Amino acid sequence: MAKTSPNFILILNDDMGYSDLGCYGGEVQTPNLDSLANSGLRYTQFYNTARCCPSRASLLTGLHPHQADVGHMMGDDDVDGYLGDLNPQSVTIAEALKPAGYRNYISGKWHVTRHIKKDSPRHNWPLQRGFDDYFGIVGGAANFYQPSTLVRGNERVDPFDEPDDFFFTDAISKHAIKQINEHAANHSEKPFFQYVAYTAPHWPLHAREEDIAKYRGRFDAGWDHLRDERLHRMVEMGIIDERWGLTDRDPEVRSWEDQPHKDWEARRMEVYAAQIDRMDQGIGRIIQTLKDNNQFENTVIVFLADNGGCAEEIQADSSNWLIGRSATELTRDGRPVRFGNMPDIIPGAEDTYSSYGVPWANVSNTPFRLYKHWVHEGGIATPFIVHWPTGIEARGELRTQCAQLPDVMATFLDIAEVDYPTERMGQSVKPLEGYTMTPTFKNDCHGREILCWEHEGNKALRRGKWKLVCRHPGDWELFDMVVDRTEMHNLAVEKPDLVAELSALYQEWANRVGVMEWDDLVALRKARE
Repeated sequence: MAKTSPNFILILNDDMGYSDLGCYGGEVQTPNLDSLANSGLRYTQFYNTARCCPSRASLLTGLHPHQADVGHMMGDDDVDGYLGDLNPQSVTIAEALKPAGYRNYISGKWHVTRHIKKDSPRHNWPLQRGFDDYFGIVGGAANFYQPSTLVRGNERVDPFDEPDDFFFTDAISKHAIKQINEHAANHSEKPFFQYVAYTAPHWPLHAREEDIAKYRGRFDAGWDHLRDERLHRMVEMGIIDERWGLTDRDPEVRSWEDQPHKDWEARRMEVYAAQIDRMDQGIGRIIQTLKDNNQFENTVIVFLADNGGCAEEIQADSSNWLIGRSATELTRDGRPVRFGNMPDIIPGAEDTYSSYGVPWANVSNTPFRLYKHWVHEGGIATPFIVHWPTGIEARGELRTQCAQLPDVMATFLDIAEVDYPTERMGQSVKPLEGYTMTPTFKNDCHGREILCWEHEGNKALRRGKWKLVCRHPGDWELFDMVVDRTEMHNLAVEKPDLVAELSALYQEWANRVGVMEWDDLVALRKARE
């Protein structure tokens, strides 16, 4: 393959809301991502799949998550679509690009296999899925100071063997830089695909004190005022239509005026902001490394988040299911870790394990409804930045075309002029579900007409301006996304024929990709207990 074939860097972060980045209206200082947006494209209607591992499975394979057997999380329900492990009828972006001469690298979170123990099978670890080098965690959430399931190549790593100043966000950035430099030194004749999968800003709220200090006082005005400010900035940027109203504050949340622990609440958001800030610093170093190796101009850089802001609250119990395998009882120097979202636990340091909870997730997803888990806009809308100086003439423009995760793989293969494989290891693979986004680079129409989602019984379909959505176990709601993308005016009762038409399309999709009714899956799990 010619040296001019483009490189790809796919940057995914974890549990970040739609409007947290500076270039999407947020308070976080993200100069490096802002620079990519200012000299590239920002998409306003790109969608993930509402939860970490289903999103990652869909992003990596170009399929809907159920088709890749990650229809829920990483448990094995012994039902097709819900095996918690990428199936052999799927191919990753790395596997698709490798026959065309690409070298493939990953630094960060994998989270698409249930086999994460030291003695587990490795058939779905990165090196067995098309990647040439890997550093990161094979599981989900991670303590930033001593992440569980840490791996180099195919070997588990003890975080206590890492340097004393180890911090996972920095380690991901450093290894990504190392991969780029080593590629330039040893494989400069080949293009590369790199997947940089940060865990920031997923809980726990761990951040460097110097980063937290940058945000001291920034959130003291409280969530009510800050949501209004964000909306105003987003309208000025053109990210949000001024016709769309700001959703109400979450009913579980007190007004800021009535909040008795304002300093602690503000600290939660300060640490969350610092997590994103540290990630952006690392992205800046990755960008500089590309420039140092004369690879920046012909590298396609894509940035997005795996789901909307996370409203999960951490309880004072390290055995809580939310914490699971990511918990550690002691710090690296032997101090007990304090778990929970309580005013006497000031988050940030290694001896804490907290989250920013419902009120700040509500801010992160401004101006939308709901959060991670749900398929209303707050759960599935993501910032999406594309930067490629050699291939995209537009600079600093917005794109409003709707697209979703399988379209990333289709776009990369289109740009690289690589055909999607028909076989993997002698088995036929499922057809690619994505549509290339390259026409949208010139602001032409995207080929995707219908978008669908399902997670935990929450389900939705988007066709044109209409979105049909259900918060399980409720009824279908219908919204006109041109005038009401914040989903505040349900038109389902007024348009029953349209609801019936769109719900039939949803069911056709659900049957085709292997969605199981959530209540039936829950009943199956209970029967197996």
